Amino acid sequence: MRLLISFAALFISVILLQLSNGGIGPLDALSGFQLDFTTEQIGLLGSAHFVGFFIGCWWAPRLMGSVGHSRAFTAFAATGAIGILAHMLIIDPYIWAILRVASGLCIAGCYTVVEAWLQAKVTNENRGRAMGIYRVVDMGGSLAAQLLIGFLSPASYVSYNILALICCATLIPITLTKVTQPKIPTAPRLRPMLAITRSPLAAAGVVVAALSSASFRMVGPIYGIEVGLKIDQISYFLAAFVLGGALSQYPVGWLADKYDRRWVLIWLSAAAIASCFITAFIPPINNTIILINAGFFGLTTFPIFSVAAAHAHDFAETDERVELSAALMFFFACGAIAAPYLASKLIEAFGPSALFMMVAAGHAVLVVFGISRMRVRPTVTKRTTYIYAPRTSFTIGRLLGRTRDFKD
Repeated sequence: MRLLISFAALFISVILLQLSNGGIGPLDALSGFQLDFTTEQIGLLGSAHFVGFFIGCWWAPRLMGSVGHSRAFTAFAATGAIGILAHMLIIDPYIWAILRVASGLCIAGCYTVVEAWLQAKVTNENRGRAMGIYRVVDMGGSLAAQLLIGFLSPASYVSYNILALICCATLIPITLTKVTQPKIPTAPRLRPMLAITRSPLAAAGVVVAALSSASFRMVGPIYGIEVGLKIDQISYFLAAFVLGGALSQYPVGWLADKYDRRWVLIWLSAAAIASCFITAFIPPINNTIILINAGFFGLTTFPIFSVAAAHAHDFAETDERVELSAALMFFFACGAIAAPYLASKLIEAFGPSALFMMVAAGHAVLVVFGISRMRVRPTVTKRTTYIYAPRTSFTIGRLLGRTRDFKD
């Protein structure tokens, strides 16, 4: 309890950050649909968010070095609030895309500050508990953000104003906390090739993970509308995906620690392909079936990033862990930038089921690549501990690094 209280300000800010900027993606998709944006334009909004996310991941450590943690957090949160508020001032998809860059910048920058602050305050004795609470807070905030969409009217100034108010509220816990600001951490070097040299399969795995999650979160609401879900039901559709991913973490982690992680990746992808085909080709009899399919999709696709990251760290030295985590996040960000726009183009050309066929194709490539890699290199005998790795910032590796001890 004392640990929770000491980090309460940071955790409350994370929840509010997820509620505001985690809710803007589906709200934009639903608003764009109501405002007669094309599917391609709606996909562009999702891709623009991850452009901002990539910029924020890279820039945030450098800004912290110039102005400190609190001022950097304030700057990023204010940028996100401006981006949300300005939506209903100019109804134009390309202006909205610029505003979504601001929201991506906000969430990456704020997470970088929070994680740098946590890293400086946790010790080896409480690191495991702190990270456990952090994961629950992050996942819980994401789940709540999806449910919040059911109470917000699309293309409404009031809806965007509510999200902007929540984004502004993230400033209150951070600015009022009595916890001393830590020393400025050094920014990790961004070496994308490190991920490829340590594990090409892991690099491919995080790209496919981005293909799955980014396209579903940003373009999935359009699929939901096309198959007959009402606006208030879209929130349950998206929440089912997040809940499925949360429920999968423990059993998949147990499998990844017990068996060859390449086989775990391959079977997860095979299950994801099955999920995509079920969703794409079996007519949804009722809304319950749609929600179950979304949960199964999250169950099979959500853990892939963490399994791929664990596999990559099996081949890394201790002093490479921070930069390797940043490299994996780089590939995730690249996949997430491309996925929503590509998905929207395919939906526009072939219908809503094309979203899941695109994801299935990505996982099929991962299955083939995984089997081919197993013929090139044997499995390791000494492996790191599997942990759920949030896709939040390039600095997450610094916070998780010491928990990735090799198993006996």
